[in-house]
Amino acid sequence: MTLIRISGIQGEGRKRVIIEGISPAVDGGRFPVKRTVGDQVRVEADIFTDGHDAIAASLLAHREGHDEWVEIPMRALGSGTDRWTASFRMGELGRYGFKVQGWVDHFETWYRDLLKRIKAESDAAVDYLIGADLVDAAAERAIGADAIWLRGRAEVLRSAKGLSKLRVPATDAKLYELVLRYPDKRFATESELEYAVVVDPVIARFSAWYEFFPRSTAEDAGRHGTFADCEKRLPYIADLGFNVVYLPPIHPIGVNFRKGRNNNPESEPDDCGSPWAIGSAQGGHKAIHPELGTLADFRRFVEKARELDLSLALDIAFQVAPDHPYVREHENWFRKRPDGTIQYAENPPKKYQDIYPFDFESEDWKGMWEELKSIFDYWIAQGVTIFRVDNPHTKAFPFWEWVIGEIKSAHPEALFLAEAFTRPKIMYRLAKLGFSQSYTYFPWRNAKGETTAYLTELAQTPAREFFRPNQWPNTPDILTEFLQIGGRAVFGIRFLLAATLGANYGIYGPAFELMEHVPVRRGSEEYLDSEKYEIRHWDLAEADSLRPLIARVNAIRKENTALQSDWSLKFHFTENDQLICYTKESEDRANLILTVVNLDPHHTQSGFVTLPLEELEIPRDRGYEAEDLLTGARYLWNGPRNYVELNPTKLPGHILRIHRRMKIETDFDYFL
Repeated sequence: MTLIRISGIQGEGRKRVIIEGISPAVDGGRFPVKRTVGDQVRVEADIFTDGHDAIAASLLAHREGHDEWVEIPMRALGSGTDRWTASFRMGELGRYGFKVQGWVDHFETWYRDLLKRIKAESDAAVDYLIGADLVDAAAERAIGADAIWLRGRAEVLRSAKGLSKLRVPATDAKLYELVLRYPDKRFATESELEYAVVVDPVIARFSAWYEFFPRSTAEDAGRHGTFADCEKRLPYIADLGFNVVYLPPIHPIGVNFRKGRNNNPESEPDDCGSPWAIGSAQGGHKAIHPELGTLADFRRFVEKARELDLSLALDIAFQVAPDHPYVREHENWFRKRPDGTIQYAENPPKKYQDIYPFDFESEDWKGMWEELKSIFDYWIAQGVTIFRVDNPHTKAFPFWEWVIGEIKSAHPEALFLAEAFTRPKIMYRLAKLGFSQSYTYFPWRNAKGETTAYLTELAQTPAREFFRPNQWPNTPDILTEFLQIGGRAVFGIRFLLAATLGANYGIYGPAFELMEHVPVRRGSEEYLDSEKYEIRHWDLAEADSLRPLIARVNAIRKENTALQSDWSLKFHFTENDQLICYTKESEDRANLILTVVNLDPHHTQSGFVTLPLEELEIPRDRGYEAEDLLTGARYLWNGPRNYVELNPTKLPGHILRIHRRMKIETDFDYFL
């Protein structure tokens, strides 16, 4: 016989409860989950023990930096599942932490078994003596009047007045409630990790972004726009219903190797260059392009935006033009080639001679990190708390985790949008590291199947705990092949999808609402006469503008809480694959929105949509109303299958508010 010798026993061996499978947890708790102010965190865990003893569990939550923990009882999700749950709500910005705790509940075990014995008339006096000891122990943990009452009840259970007189005091509700109020946690098991939650402003979950180039805002064609011109543009954006206005880089633009119109590597003397080629003798990332105005002008613009309930987002591009002051002052922050020249940005065969990337393997990486952080600090001091970060996937991941953590520790209201059109795992990693929102593959998802699969992934898989999508049908860099078809139907389809599939979405305007659709050449996603390389003049009063549709949809989004989050998104069957149908509903289920979009910009499409009535809590025994929030039309629907017909030349979609229940005579006071 082989003997196994245990050389040492560590820890408290009497902790019998097992806790595992905690959710939500990103990479086992390595990264925080994300919520916004007012949201709930629903925590679940597998909690069990050996044998047949009853167990109890609680959720412990606190705001980081505060010692006081809130304890919330957990409940079992179902008999035999060993899955427990509890929720807590996010009251403030910042970071929260939570743990799960479980223990063997000897009183609950006794109480449960006693009820069974009483029912079988097999209880005995000793059962009540055991209960008395448990109640006495609870009295020791209790305080004030509760302790006195429990001691008295323990004496009652020790009295020998016959079983019939002990059963009622042993099983009354007050005893049960008071003992459970003071549980015996001497051998409680606690989850090893504290799981983190980052709580952002509501605008992180629900936002509509409008991007425009400040230099193209002048009322007179050919003149460089100023911040004063930008102020005049703000009421137009506010009337469209957006709540975030986003500006590309506003800094001095490099002169050396400046790009010409349509990305021509050779520029003319009057070419203005790309705003992403940041820095010149006039300054760098903390300077303002002199033709836009002064810092005082910028602050006035920020204040004007705030008056119109518009939050300002600035582009942060950590790259420099060859004549940026950093190149002269910190040459070791950039990679050199064997011939001594600094390596410009490349994505072969593309070359960006007007841009130098930072070298994140620089010997002075710490100094560089601190300086880059100071850029965020500077613009936060000017009133900016939202940043769209250019190409974050080309910068070191440890830097982002550090800098976003540092900024949000001091400014929990700060938000970061990742412009990273790259591989899925990289996009997800950036979100885990702290980016509040991210661009997505939505611009290239046009067919019903691929759209359904991708948006379901974003809304219904564990990725939603850390990855907040921001759906953009176009950007200054992306004029998709579908948009190049041109016409109101094409732009209307992509807009309706972006604004209803995504609680966060954005457009690059005025190019979008004026339906700019001509590429620089066939097979390219670059715009002809792109604003990235030249000043454009836009006629905002153009009769064919999508302005009315955009304003109406944004108003619908504000009026319907169902469209203000993504997690309730569900797709529904349509017999015609050119029709896509999906619903969203509010947390309290009072607001149910059904959207149907014709994906074909050329032809009227029709067919039946099928809704899961029970799942949507729509009664089968009476009709329900579908109110079109775009047109005001009302349709009486019956049963799960209903007919839809959409002419894209008129309007390519329905946004329907479903009124679940048509009233009958018993709903009115005259029936009483």
